[in-house]
Amino acid sequence: MSDVAEPSVEPGRVRKFDRPPHPHDWRWWIGGLGKTLIAAGLLMFGFVAYQLWGTGIETARAQNALETEFEDLLAGTTTTDAPVIVNTVPDTAPDAVPDTTPDITPDITPDITVPLEPQAVQPMVEEGDPIARIEMPTIGVDNIVVAGVEKSDLKRGPGHYPETPMPGQLGNAAIAGHRTTYGQPFFDVDKLRNGDEIVVTTVDGRFVYRVTGQQIVSPSDYKVVATVDPTKATLTLTSCHPKWTARERIIITSELDTAASAGTVGAAVLNYGRPIDETADENDATVVDSVPTGSTPTSEPVAADTDNDPSTVAEVGSDAVNTGIADAFNDGWFSDPNANGQVALWGLLLAAVGVVSYLVSKKAKRDWVGLTAGIVPFVIVLYFFFQNVNRLLPPNL
Repeated sequence: MSDVAEPSVEPGRVRKFDRPPHPHDWRWWIGGLGKTLIAAGLLMFGFVAYQLWGTGIETARAQNALETEFEDLLAGTTTTDAPVIVNTVPDTAPDAVPDTTPDITPDITPDITVPLEPQAVQPMVEEGDPIARIEMPTIGVDNIVVAGVEKSDLKRGPGHYPETPMPGQLGNAAIAGHRTTYGQPFFDVDKLRNGDEIVVTTVDGRFVYRVTGQQIVSPSDYKVVATVDPTKATLTLTSCHPKWTARERIIITSELDTAASAGTVGAAVLNYGRPIDETADENDATVVDSVPTGSTPTSEPVAADTDNDPSTVAEVGSDAVNTGIADAFNDGWFSDPNANGQVALWGLLLAAVGVVSYLVSKKAKRDWVGLTAGIVPFVIVLYFFFQNVNRLLPPNL
């Protein structure tokens, strides 16, 4: 008998799908829990990626369409002989706006009035429609502004608060924008400094505002977008602060530079051209109160209330209007109940794609076969699943 041991032959590895099922003991349950946690972690990473980059795809497509619509809007603008009046601008920024940025005083001449010119007809628009272009050269912003500040509006671009005057009108026009999602148009607004230009183009012309200050407020402080002085044209930008959170709001204030502007400044007509007095025709595109040449009104009439009742008239800066200005980013969790069904539907489709991919792999006895067949539909369904899950979350700008 030979003392030399024969080489051992390693048995062939049994393929995954040929192995007998594991007993459902504690190890099976622990393994299942581990796989579930890993899958949940990957989905969370995927959702973060969707918010940071995927939402930008939606906004980019919307902005392309909005730019065409806005150009058509400008091309179809008509004028009316309704008189307008330019604002007066104070020498210094409001006391309520602390600012530690370098004091670069813009060349704005206070207490100026200009000859009245025909004012563009304010078109009747729905929320989500394009109403202006906003440009901030120092931080590279060039976006189309939409009417409204609901979640669905801000997905398309910066949104104008409907209860505030339009840019180029007397009072405080206010625009909100995302800072870290949906194209992040206001990502660098914290870099704006006193004297920097904010250029807004509407059907009434091109209006240049100069930054006067920056402040941080709580999410519930809606008064920062309310009109304090209805005889002056100002512009306020709002977004979330700090970046990647919705804990606070960053507020950028600015005042109209009449010398640099190339548009006519008029009395505030809120809610996108709705009637503002009892005698106005409900089908009229715009109604602007008459203001004597060279006069400065003590208060400005605005559109009817949100029910579009022309018999109800309020004033820019009044409590009735100010308390109706909603915080664009103050919605809480599950604030869009219509998304629940969509989340459930796309979640079921996602699970179905996963099951079908597994069955294909099992039949072919190769993991890569099912992965190859299911990866594309899985990513597509996952995108729409994330899109609807995002509707249930508080806005994160």
